[in-house]
Amino acid sequence: MPEARRAEALSEVEGATEPRAQRWAKERAVEGSQVSPTPSLLWFNRSFPMDLPAIQAALRQLKFDAWLFYDHHHRDPIAYHVLGLPETQMVTRRWFYLIPAQGEPSKLMHRIEPHHLDSLPGSQRQYSAWQELWDGLKQMLAPYTRIAMQYSPNNLVPYLGLVDAGTVELIRGFGKEIVSSGDLVSQFEAAWTEAQIKTHFAAGEIVDRITEAAFQEIGRRVRSGGAHEFEIQQWILEAFAREKLVTEDAPIVGVNANSGDPHYEPTAARSAPIREGDFVLLDIWAKQDKPDAVFYDITWVGSVGAPSARHQEIFKIVRDARDAGIRAVQSAISAGQKLAGWQVDQATRDSIVAAGYGQYFTHRTGHSIGVTVHGNGANMDGLETKDERQIIPNTCFSIEPGIYLPEFGVRSEVNMLVRSGAAEVTGKIQKELVRI
Repeated sequence: MPEARRAEALSEVEGATEPRAQRWAKERAVEGSQVSPTPSLLWFNRSFPMDLPAIQAALRQLKFDAWLFYDHHHRDPIAYHVLGLPETQMVTRRWFYLIPAQGEPSKLMHRIEPHHLDSLPGSQRQYSAWQELWDGLKQMLAPYTRIAMQYSPNNLVPYLGLVDAGTVELIRGFGKEIVSSGDLVSQFEAAWTEAQIKTHFAAGEIVDRITEAAFQEIGRRVRSGGAHEFEIQQWILEAFAREKLVTEDAPIVGVNANSGDPHYEPTAARSAPIREGDFVLLDIWAKQDKPDAVFYDITWVGSVGAPSARHQEIFKIVRDARDAGIRAVQSAISAGQKLAGWQVDQATRDSIVAAGYGQYFTHRTGHSIGVTVHGNGANMDGLETKDERQIIPNTCFSIEPGIYLPEFGVRSEVNMLVRSGAAEVTGKIQKELVRI
């Protein structure tokens, strides 16, 4: 994103009257006229249960013969999201749904649960005995060779590796090649609708405001009797409730050594005091309390009183690494280049390695964000996995490098939204340590 546009976006955060969600809607209306009308996964609107022509166009584009969905006892939530199925129905028997690149879909259902896929188009076979299941599956797959499933080679992407090994063996035994549905999932399950993007910006404006107020509350309490991590965490949750935000887990409030524990969780029984001179990390994520709303997830750091030279040194290294990741995304997207999650991780990690702190950056650079805070799109990861999934329009992810030392840790987290030809940070960008 050009620097002028970034400055404009930041000015909105810092006091402009027009909410970012409204600004985004106006811009999107203009940009929409430039989007190719070619059927594509990239602009799939999940307000419809399933867009069969778009899925089939995508399969042909990827040179996949079919996409096979399979579930038993709700082990594959991705299938329910992509197909628009209710997640409340009782599923005690296996079902299969096959979408071919061309032609009519087909279903394989158990006779005592034959109606679970009635909302979906396609012919249906039924089975009771395991031999019938095998024969039915073999016949269903007979015309096809390359079959996409929720499968990740070597389980490199655990979010995606949902089909069990036995089922993979069975289908390979029919002479089929199983390929990963990763790019399909990113495009059909992780890509946001316009309505979802508005919920992200709306939640972001509130979370940014709560984060700023939380630092102020820490300062107030420290100077009027004392503060503890758990108390501040609960204060943030109370603010969420007032603002009608929800979250999956409580926010992280970590002081000094606890800020160096990336997923530290203060509790009533384990809560450190916060005092003058302490270093404080706040990791806060939430979304609006409405159907299909998506998360906003940030991490900011600060010092109670004047920060030490060491605090400032480490923060600057992390900040610069974060900005290197942002630039990598914006440069590639604006140039129309393909970009995978591992490449963003590399750009960010190289900056910290060059500063001599690579061993203290112990996690991936970022994660996909969706209706769950850790979504099913591409992660910015070349460390824990090598995520080769492409970053596509209408997806959002975090960039959150960190350096975790024994005495304190620094993480700086922003969210990035990718659109056709542009990418932007969706909220405030921390430039200096907060002086609490």
